[in-house]
Amino acid sequence: MRLAIPFAAADVSALARALEAELAELGRPPRHLELLNMLARAGGYSNFQHLRAAREAEAKLLAPEPVGPPADLRKVARVANFFDADGVLSSWPAKTGLQELCIWVFWSRIPAASVFNERQISDMLRDWHDFGDHALLRRTLVTMGLVERTVDGREYRRLEQKPPAELEPLLALLAEKAKRATAAR
Repeated sequence: MRLAIPFAAADVSALARALEAELAELGRPPRHLELLNMLARAGGYSNFQHLRAAREAEAKLLAPEPVGPPADLRKVARVANFFDADGVLSSWPAKTGLQELCIWVFWSRIPAASVFNERQISDMLRDWHDFGDHALLRRTLVTMGLVERTVDGREYRRLEQKPPAELEPLLALLAEKAKRATAAR
């Protein structure tokens, strides 16, 4: 499919002068590409390829972001049951898909653009779960590519990426659960 490349000139008079000068210099009727380059230069671009690249970049910016698959709300509800009212993971799910969504919750709680040592990341994970295996959670964060660590294991940092569709509704459900628990106290 061919991309239509819109062309507009802020000043038609300046466009006409620029084209007149280039046509006079050429001394013969321009070929198709030569005319495209002349128009592009008269419009303030270095050549037609520059104009095309600018229009393609604009089209990408204006294009709607592709929509991924919808969130699996049954999965969200199942995973929410593994967290208590304080947002603490009370047990480790048996199914990998549920485990991964739990790990995404932890990823969302790790401050972005911060560096942590092993003790700091482990202390955070200890606060966020009740079943006593922070090392499993830390390793899973690294294995899933949500956190990177140096080879010597001294530094950990969250890796920014697009979370699954289920994370946002899960976080909202956990916040609502906490709100209800607070109101009941």
